[in-house]
Amino acid sequence: MHSTKLRADLLLLLTALIWGFAFVAQRVGMEYVGPYSFNAARFALGCLPLIPFVLRNVSGSLATHLWRAAPSSMLAGVLLFAGSSLQQVGLVYTTAGKAGFITGLYVILVPILGMLFRQHSGRNTWIGALTATLGLYLLSVKPPFSIAYGDGLVLVSALFWAGHVLLIGRLARRIDWAALAFLQFLTCSLLSTSLAFFTEPIAVQPLLDAALPIFYGGVLSVGVAYTLQVVAQRQAPVSHAAIILSLETVFAAFGGWLLLDEKMPFRGLVGCGLMLVGMLVSQLGSRKQDG
Repeated sequence: MHSTKLRADLLLLLTALIWGFAFVAQRVGMEYVGPYSFNAARFALGCLPLIPFVLRNVSGSLATHLWRAAPSSMLAGVLLFAGSSLQQVGLVYTTAGKAGFITGLYVILVPILGMLFRQHSGRNTWIGALTATLGLYLLSVKPPFSIAYGDGLVLVSALFWAGHVLLIGRLARRIDWAALAFLQFLTCSLLSTSLAFFTEPIAVQPLLDAALPIFYGGVLSVGVAYTLQVVAQRQAPVSHAAIILSLETVFAAFGGWLLLDEKMPFRGLVGCGLMLVGMLVSQLGSRKQDG
């Protein structure tokens, strides 16, 4: 049992690392294509590595197998589409580092939204939420009390990421992991394609120019990391998974500094620090309960 939990923790940590550096890929990719086109391409690409696993895990009719998993998986795909779209558009107006920390607020929103499913949130959750809110204020809010447009979009996306983590936690033990991952990616790609068709110019050359970031965002961030999340959450409780996944904020800031030369003022660094502390504090009680 201990080795199983350790394996799940390592898979979640690897997921956080891949996701953190994906913020860099998403920023670079949008120098060539629009946000919806980028998401459409990367989630479609993310489906491809899963096809052999979907076929391997099928016993009986493939259509029947996918049909049984479709309703719940498509709901996960809708949440994935909402969160990724808001985040992707927000990244047009903010940095990879800031977007990573703001997205990381889902680690606090997970136990708070969990109350809708009668999951108790203790004192540490609320202390962490207040601490992270103060950090968010220092990071993103400027006088006279206005939040930057891009930061606001990423903040709303965190609500959908929290809902996605909660839903995956409920589905991961009930549905075949490959079918769940494949169908949610496919749903997200189709929805993104529809929006891109009506709102963005569609051309082949920009997609070729953005091939490397799309490859990272599709094969690694989507095909590998989201699948690792599904597999790991079969063994890791939701709140425990959330605290490890929140480390993507640190990797995002590091990737932005290392690869994009992004810098933050001292006020922003203090805000990031408070947000990270809040995320960690909010999970202390939940982790004990998960035991």
